[in-house]
Amino acid sequence: MIPKILALDFDGVLCDGLLEYFQASWRTYCQIWNPDNQEPPEDLATKFYRLRPVIEIGWEMPVLVRALILKVPEEKIVQDWSAVAKGIVESEQLDVADTGKRLDTVRDQWITTDLDGWLSLHRFYPGVIERVRRTLSQNSTQLFIVTTKEGRFVKQLLQQHGVQLPERRIIGKECKRPKYQTLRQIKEAYSEEAMNLWFVEDRLKALQSVQKQPDLKDVKLYLADWGYNTIAHQEFVLNDAKIKLLSLSTFSQDFYLWP
Repeated sequence: MIPKILALDFDGVLCDGLLEYFQASWRTYCQIWNPDNQEPPEDLATKFYRLRPVIEIGWEMPVLVRALILKVPEEKIVQDWSAVAKGIVESEQLDVADTGKRLDTVRDQWITTDLDGWLSLHRFYPGVIERVRRTLSQNSTQLFIVTTKEGRFVKQLLQQHGVQLPERRIIGKECKRPKYQTLRQIKEAYSEEAMNLWFVEDRLKALQSVQKQPDLKDVKLYLADWGYNTIAHQEFVLNDAKIKLLSLSTFSQDFYLWP
């Protein structure tokens, strides 16, 4: 069996954006908390990279930086991030919506003034570009990117590596709809091929949202274990009959070797 349609998330499946996540988060942190030293502590980025999988929504990223500056134990952040984040928001009287807007503004200004610099902080995971090229060249599987990143940036990053994907196959943030709704629309547009639709995502909640849709029960779901998820997420999936755990080495292999 091979997929007639392969839908891939971008950040955390194809592209590693950790460098950009931290830089954008630190710039936003500096705006909100105005530290004396505008340079991040030496070990802060490494800790942030380790803990990135706890983040669900953008505004949480500068709050994670705050938690690390306050020396909240990493184990506590992993085990109960929602409580840690809530405690910081309440104790420091943060406006969650405003924090998210500040992060978006930091990114927008960065992209406007230094697009090449911003794009350079995105790295593709080993082997994924080759995998994408092979899928496109075989013509037996239609490839879609389903992401919360703006489609124009996905297109530019792929083009830097010689991958030309039609714009209609890149469905990004600008579409303003949940991923399960995008998958539904793909199914409706490609009714015959959609009987064999596979979706690879690194966020467990996104996969579970698809799982809850009765009309998407035949979509084959994969959690990318190299992306932004935790050991607990991966262990949960091992006991889930519907969602399969996928490794980076298996992702690069022929479809018949996938779980």
